[in-house]
Amino acid sequence: MKILVCLSKSPDTTSKIAFKDNNTLFEDAGVQWIINPYDEWYALVRAIELKEKDVSTTIHLITVGNADCDAIIRKALAIGGDEAIRINVQNNDSYYIAAQIAEVAKQNNYDLILTGKESIDYNTSSIGGTIAELLDMPFISLATKLVIEGSNAIVTRDIEGGEETAEVSLPLVLSCAKGMAEQRIPNMRGIMAARTKPLKVLEPAAIETFTSVVNYEVKPAKTSVKLIAADNVAELARLLHEEVKAF
Repeated sequence: MKILVCLSKSPDTTSKIAFKDNNTLFEDAGVQWIINPYDEWYALVRAIELKEKDVSTTIHLITVGNADCDAIIRKALAIGGDEAIRINVQNNDSYYIAAQIAEVAKQNNYDLILTGKESIDYNTSSIGGTIAELLDMPFISLATKLVIEGSNAIVTRDIEGGEETAEVSLPLVLSCAKGMAEQRIPNMRGIMAARTKPLKVLEPAAIETFTSVVNYEVKPAKTSVKLIAADNVAELARLLHEEVKAF
């Protein structure tokens, strides 16, 4: 089985977020970059678990970004990927990213394409579904469990009030959520092996970009908590009407 795991670079959640050039660009100076946790902890690790059950499985990693993505790709290789592909372009348009990945996937006949359910920076949750549409493959989102039985996948995902289980034929695109796998830390053997694993850099395909960033805004600071006396119902009602409604 051939698996493609899609990775994205995200700022560490402890990083201070700021913008520059009149709030049109993200200020990346001093930012600690990590693999998007949903991609790493759930998509990548589940692919590794599948390979551990079937050693003939091959895991390819892919990301869209500049050379500063190489460090996170090497980490993913150290955790357990076999080889990696970086499409050498920086672009935040979801369709553009998905289309670049789909162009590579078309040439490699993957049985399973895994993404995280979303990235922790832009939170669009659209890459997996767009890839599936472009490849004319079935897509299941927010998956929490995955079992492969021959040429079929049995997938469980959370829905309102419970769980839903579906059986679908491979090939398949899947976005992975919490519950799919547990985080792994690369060991020294994996780190050393990652240095020699293939990392192929490809130039981007000629694909149109549909969206661009006009400006960024920092979230307003949280306001202090207002405590209302239990017998002051009128004040509580006023606050609910005038302040909570506006929010």
